[in-house]
Amino acid sequence: MVKSKYKMKHINIRITGKVQGVSFRATTKAIADQMGVRGLIRNEKDGSVYIEAEGDDLQLEVFTEWCHEGPDRSKIELVEVSPAEFKNYRNFEILKR
Repeated sequence: MVKSKYKMKHINIRITGKVQGVSFRATTKAIADQMGVRGLIRNEKDGSVYIEAEGDDLQLEVFTEWCHEGPDRSKIELVEVSPAEFKNYRNFEILKR
């Protein structure tokens, strides 16, 4: 594995809007895998999507921008991003309830 010269960070993202039933989790995982972002995504009971993402500044910036767009059938209303403690995820997983 190549060690990034950039400091790795962890962010939590909550996305509200039409984000369930539109392949949001599967598409987000594909995007994260392409970008080298690690973490997890899950649907929440309130209809939102919760993401934990880890990467360097550039990876997380581009990933967060993508989260504001989402997959074609989604309709994003709000994207909340907050920094959190680094957990050193090994990959990006879809969590089922």
